[in-house]
Amino acid sequence: MNKATQRFSSRVENYIKYRPHYPKEIIDRLRDKCQLSSNAIVADLGFGTGFSTELFLQNGNVVYGVEPNRDMREAGERLLQHYPGFYSIAGTAEATTLPAASVDFIVAGQSFHWFDRKEAKTEFKRILKPQGWVVLMWNDRRTDSTEFLKAYEQLLATYGIDYKQINHNQFNKKILNDFFDSGGCHQASFYNYQNFDFEGLKGRLLSASYTPETGHSRYEAMLLELKKIFDIYQENRIVVLEYDTKVYYGRLNSQ
Repeated sequence: MNKATQRFSSRVENYIKYRPHYPKEIIDRLRDKCQLSSNAIVADLGFGTGFSTELFLQNGNVVYGVEPNRDMREAGERLLQHYPGFYSIAGTAEATTLPAASVDFIVAGQSFHWFDRKEAKTEFKRILKPQGWVVLMWNDRRTDSTEFLKAYEQLLATYGIDYKQINHNQFNKKILNDFFDSGGCHQASFYNYQNFDFEGLKGRLLSASYTPETGHSRYEAMLLELKKIFDIYQENRIVVLEYDTKVYYGRLNSQ
């Protein structure tokens, strides 16, 4: 099993509790620009615990959630089991097991940066219906809009194990335009945020795959620094993580 697909196995509960969800405005944009309807069939690749999946299930779509990490997938199955249009699949973005020309939309929420782009693109073209759409989404945490966010970013740079190497912000617009071929991709951005007390902020920190876990030599020092930052910048025992939820959408050539 690819090491990348197992990175979140020990972080599932923190991921469920403390990761940001996606704004409902995404659905409005896709209805307007991509003719998304409740009849569209969606494949959510790397669906994790189901945050992006639920956005489309609430829109009435049938969604095939494809996830290689068993712990994440089983958590998503528990959380989404009450939606009749949800189907869980053990697979990868490069090998979904879905039939050819079977989906209207491919979605990847906070996961595209883990894919092998060349192999995933071949699979995307195989499973998309003609004129199907690809939608890539990230909750992009702001790093410098407040003094707290600057300090939090510095903590990650100091204590993160491979933070710089796997940061999804390395995927710039040129890479995405190349992936979407000559048509390029369209972009939308929506404001998103989370309010946290200290325990919530700690859980959010530990939900990231690049932070040290219990037993690591830097774990205790990281949490002490986190508490220091929280105490300095909290207001009424709350700090705010801010995000720009970025959405890239387009069609692939030669489907």
